[in-house]
Amino acid sequence: MLSTIDVRGQVTSMSVLRRTLPRAQMDVDAVQSTVQPIVEDIKQRGAVAALEYGEKFDGIVPDSVKVPADVVKRAADELDPQIKQALTEAIARVRTVHAAQKPEGSTVTLGDGAVVREEFLPVERVGLYVPGGNAVYPSSVIMNVVPAQEAGVASLVVASPPQKEFGGWPHPTILAACSLLGVEEIWAVGGAQAIALLAYGDNDLDPVDLITGPGNIFVTAAKRCVRGVVGIDAEAGPTEIAIVADETANPVYVAYDLISQAEHDVMAASVLITPSVELAEAVDREIEARYGVTLNADRVAQALKGEQSGIVLVDDIDHAIVVANAYAAEHLEIHTRAATEVAAKIRNAGAVFVGEHAPVPLGDYAAGSNHVLPTSGSAAYASGLSTYTFLKPMHFVEYTQQGLREIGSTIITLADAERLPAHGEAIKARLEKN
Repeated sequence: MLSTIDVRGQVTSMSVLRRTLPRAQMDVDAVQSTVQPIVEDIKQRGAVAALEYGEKFDGIVPDSVKVPADVVKRAADELDPQIKQALTEAIARVRTVHAAQKPEGSTVTLGDGAVVREEFLPVERVGLYVPGGNAVYPSSVIMNVVPAQEAGVASLVVASPPQKEFGGWPHPTILAACSLLGVEEIWAVGGAQAIALLAYGDNDLDPVDLITGPGNIFVTAAKRCVRGVVGIDAEAGPTEIAIVADETANPVYVAYDLISQAEHDVMAASVLITPSVELAEAVDREIEARYGVTLNADRVAQALKGEQSGIVLVDDIDHAIVVANAYAAEHLEIHTRAATEVAAKIRNAGAVFVGEHAPVPLGDYAAGSNHVLPTSGSAAYASGLSTYTFLKPMHFVEYTQQGLREIGSTIITLADAERLPAHGEAIKARLEKN
């Protein structure tokens, strides 16, 4: 079922590997001409325009952009107790991990009367996007809201698409998750129009300073349009999993993990990297035997048969590590002997799941880690959503006249070398005797 790419015995540079390995092709530029006018229209007309686009794309117009408190309360009251318990447990685990991430500031004394302090201050107001589409994502509410709260963000808004079957409001499970987290501002708006409205606001809706959260290609294109007006977390591509496995791996586990990622989207990437032909064949057989009984079998089949998915045959585990680092997967599983030692050699991945009992679905929901992760190879230079995302390190510089005197001549010399003599004069004016 999966295509095979054989890189055994080849001298493979990072450049060659990145061109050879399977990966979804998402051309954000191709939809920019569609998205840019939407963004510009909402910049000018605000919520009125956003609701019009919601009617066009989602087929419904809610009574208001802001979801009323009584609608949220009803969703929370009617939430299945088992789902509530599961969400509560997931929130607790994610909160524990993200609370531990908050960095301490620092104070450095460079001389008598020369002090530089660094403090980590939260972003003032953030917009957290939770997609609709093929599935319901209360887990994405948790993964966005909890780190923002742990960073100390004072004002946050969750935006999620309106649903026709729920009277134009976001899915009740999304609303219930917001309620469990104490989120009071929820907007019934999705897609590119949500990103634009978050960025620009209108007379009645305050804009945000930072937008986070995954979405489809139109959401990604809208983020690109407003980047610079506001901060964004990333331009998310299709979700992906890579699994490094040797002959000791359980082919049933590997098959299920590849299938589970494929059910997200027809563009989802599922990649097995292994030196074992026998395992590769066994995994492919298990996938063929099992995917058809899943709820989303058609979607899974399209994803697994797409150019973005496949089996990569390598020489050995050291070669597999090189390939995995070149691929820089959003999610990387390690199913090998000495899995912890192998994982220690990984440098490029959004998150690494070590051993056969740490599958990606664990991280999707309740491992405590965050599931908003870098895609499309960006894990080579970027990290996932965290408490750090919502913090700004800021320096406070406190010098006395004595502290300035000790470094003054250095500043004057450098200012003159850069042909900016007024910089030096600003120092001299403070040091010369009256």
